[in-house]
Amino acid sequence: MTAIAATTHVPDSALRSTTTARAAGTPGRAARWTGRVLSGLIIAFLTWDAVIKIMRHPMAVEGSVKIGYPAAVVPVLGYVLLAAVLLYVWPRTAALGAIVLTGYLGGAVATHVRISDPLFSHTLFPIYFGVILWLGLWLRDPRLRAILPIHKAN
Repeated sequence: MTAIAATTHVPDSALRSTTTARAAGTPGRAARWTGRVLSGLIIAFLTWDAVIKIMRHPMAVEGSVKIGYPAAVVPVLGYVLLAAVLLYVWPRTAALGAIVLTGYLGGAVATHVRISDPLFSHTLFPIYFGVILWLGLWLRDPRLRAILPIHKAN
């Protein structure tokens, strides 16, 4: 039996469609900026929340005690939140930061469920933040778009 080496010619149109498909996962300028703005808002709010917890601002301590946490854990929660935000800010660890922040926000949801807070204004508020956090990252990061593609319906 003989082996025949076959080469195939790929038409230019096929190369263009492959390039176009690859480029489809790359966020456009508007998407990147929208993602940056959304991420920036989340980063600003969560950094502020972490700092007032670390500084033991009376508003943060009173609020935490009111929902059942001892005053001594408030700065610890602030440091954990700040570390997660820093992971989210740095592009190389942004996905890890988003995962850690999702866990942190999940704890906030559980806390509000435990004390029977109102659903839309309190309990779901951390979920709103989580959606914005992930949307901001998805809009600005082509690696996340490759892992979690959104396909148009035919």
